[in-house]
Amino acid sequence: MENSKLATQRLAEAYADRGDPNGWFEEFYARAGGDFRKIYWADLKPNPLLLAWLKRGADPAGKRAVIIGCGLGDDAEALAKYGYRVTAFDLSASAIDMCRQRYPNSAVDYLVADLFNTPPEWCQGFDLVYECNTIQVFQGPSRVQALKAIADLVASPGGEVLVSCRSRNAGEQPDTFPLALDREEISGFQRAGLSETLFVAYDDDQDPPVPHFFACYTRLS
Repeated sequence: MENSKLATQRLAEAYADRGDPNGWFEEFYARAGGDFRKIYWADLKPNPLLLAWLKRGADPAGKRAVIIGCGLGDDAEALAKYGYRVTAFDLSASAIDMCRQRYPNSAVDYLVADLFNTPPEWCQGFDLVYECNTIQVFQGPSRVQALKAIADLVASPGGEVLVSCRSRNAGEQPDTFPLALDREEISGFQRAGLSETLFVAYDDDQDPPVPHFFACYTRLS
């Protein structure tokens, strides 16, 4: 796993040196050649905290949801099964191809799209925005830009964004890829005009455990 992370970090840095900081996503997925097992970060099952949130009383009837950087589609399919009208996008065309291969009869609208250049009609266009582990793969100003772009998709009033990410303590410098978020960073959703309605800090079940945040932010007006 560490070798895979290091190789991915070097790939990302190589693209950044070329002035294309996001170009590595497509190369990474394309290298897999359609083999899901080569996507080392993919659990190939929905996020259990997302499922728990849905079971606590989500009201999906007639509502639109969007998945940021949908990867291999597990979370998108979970939301669709609960009744959301789901759009799931990724910058990588190869990732979207794998989603369609895994779920050929899916109700999810899988699209190739760029978070930093989404269609104008998407602005405040979704009742639920789900962001899992996307911000943490960006560096520098792109992290702040990504957070704002995600917040801009949340409908007004009452739209929600769920955020799942690796976490770190305040003042702790991230030294491995992906670059975990601290409390100040994730609070950027509040600075973007949303209200925090859920915040959970927890350790996952890896060995050793990896600290995470799971949070919900709502546009009240």
